Amino acid sequence: MAAVLRNTEARRAAGAVLSMLGVALGYWAGGRLGLLAQVVVGGVHVTPLWPPTGVAVAGLLLFGLRVWPGIAAGALLVIAGFGPLNLYSVAIAAGNTLAPVAAVLILARVGFRVELDRLRDGVALVFLGALASTLISASVACLVLLADGALPDGQFWPVWSAWWTGDAMGVLVVTPLLLAAHAARLPREVPPHRWAEAALLLASTAAVAMLATRSSLSLLFLVLPLVMWAALRFQLAGAAPCALVVSVVAVPAAVDRAGPFEGHGLLATMVVLQALNGAAALTGLLLAAVTTERDNTLRTIEQACQDLAEVVHRLAPSEATQLWLPPETEGRQTD
Repeated sequence: MAAVLRNTEARRAAGAVLSMLGVALGYWAGGRLGLLAQVVVGGVHVTPLWPPTGVAVAGLLLFGLRVWPGIAAGALLVIAGFGPLNLYSVAIAAGNTLAPVAAVLILARVGFRVELDRLRDGVALVFLGALASTLISASVACLVLLADGALPDGQFWPVWSAWWTGDAMGVLVVTPLLLAAHAARLPREVPPHRWAEAALLLASTAAVAMLATRSSLSLLFLVLPLVMWAALRFQLAGAAPCALVVSVVAVPAAVDRAGPFEGHGLLATMVVLQALNGAAALTGLLLAAVTTERDNTLRTIEQACQDLAEVVHRLAPSEATQLWLPPETEGRQTD
């Protein structure tokens, strides 16, 4: 018995270590991707979309709070790419770790479910997991930079707002995608037209997003119907990839000041970009949650009707048969 317990504990410890390593690697990889499109605000390099925060929140939701050291390690790895680590680097990494931990703790308090199959789950992820908890990472980072002298006077709030929106967009765009990927199961039989519809949807989203973000006309709103289509037809599994495609296409266009972002200052460009990313992510996430909740309710009602019919049949078979006969059949029997 003792040997069995030791083996079980060893497997749990190995699983925890592997989960931490996976989260650390995902955080680092997300950071490398996020740094491909960065802007300079007040002499500080920030990204309009910071995927590691979304990776961290998803990792904690899926594997539990025990993987928080992986987030800290990943944050230190990303910061180490800018230069030698010091006390200020550790403080920023601590803030980047504390924010997703706080997000998961708050979400747990409100009964959040990772399936995102209720409207309340979508609202909680948006306002508590993304917008509220990332106040911590942005505030800690900017205060540390201010103490280090790396943040010029008068630039605190511009840098803070850019840092906060980047972290929040990371949660809104990346976390739902990872949660949907974790829950995805390939159905045994999928009609070919469903695969064709999904492929056409992704391709159309990419094409329309490219057109909207590179055209001089104000066409950014054109991406929203496609995100809505994805949410209605495929729920979270369709809405999350489409929202990610919109962000991936829009961020480089904003950094290059192309299309509708041309001729605007940095602040105006970031406002327009985050409005687009936020609208796409919010529309897809909330509409997918509402659609899933509706479908689950319908299935529950159907199951309840079937159970009730079985109970009636057991109690009074003849009455149950008479009850469920179509009107025309009942009339013929009477005759």
